Amino acid sequence: MYYLLLLSGFLFSLDVLPGQVELPETLPNQAIISHEGYYLSYNELYEQANWVAYELTALELTGEAVRSNDFRSDSLISTVSASIYDYKNSGFDRGHLAPAADMKWSTKAMSESFYMSNISPQNPGFNRGIWRILESRVRNWAIANESVYVVVGGVLKKGLETIGDNEVAVPRYFFKVILDFKPPDLKGIGFVMPNMTSQESIEHYAVTIDSVEVLTGLDFFHSVPDSLEESIESTINPILWDLKE
Repeated sequence: MYYLLLLSGFLFSLDVLPGQVELPETLPNQAIISHEGYYLSYNELYEQANWVAYELTALELTGEAVRSNDFRSDSLISTVSASIYDYKNSGFDRGHLAPAADMKWSTKAMSESFYMSNISPQNPGFNRGIWRILESRVRNWAIANESVYVVVGGVLKKGLETIGDNEVAVPRYFFKVILDFKPPDLKGIGFVMPNMTSQESIEHYAVTIDSVEVLTGLDFFHSVPDSLEESIESTINPILWDLKE
């Protein structure tokens, strides 16, 4: 589909964006791992992904692939990913970054969502509570807007608690940024949530994508034309995202 967008006096064609819009900017020596339903950048120091990125479409959410629960190491990680045994008796859930429920469109994508490279230690109350609510809300946005681009991960910093023989870091915070790149309402939003049980609404944790970039050091959606990227990433509009519960 071809769109022309007039913004701040500039005319943009939305069908010619280079590469995968969802991929953050990476360093020349930084490998990107490609799976059926998502991309990731793996961090050996913290034994988990720096980020996981994917496009989620309304059509994909009509799939019927069954949750597989086949947690396993990711053979594409050259340094070997974390193991399921790292989480045993740790008190933490094996929390998905790209949710299994977003991968119902493909049996292979569903299975690969259980690679340990797509998993991070999450407080059970967080994983099964507000994080799950946010995941569901992203699926609603994908349906309402035809598709969204998602980048998600833990905030990886020195000094984090670790679990297991592989010393998997336990993030204190998790981030998620979402881009709706379908006219007429091009928009973006970010979330930063503490890895703990919360009774707050997701609106409480909504932030600009710019602020998530400052926190993580990542450059999201860098293939979007600069002036358009700046407009999208520097503001949030709670009304357009229907954040009220």
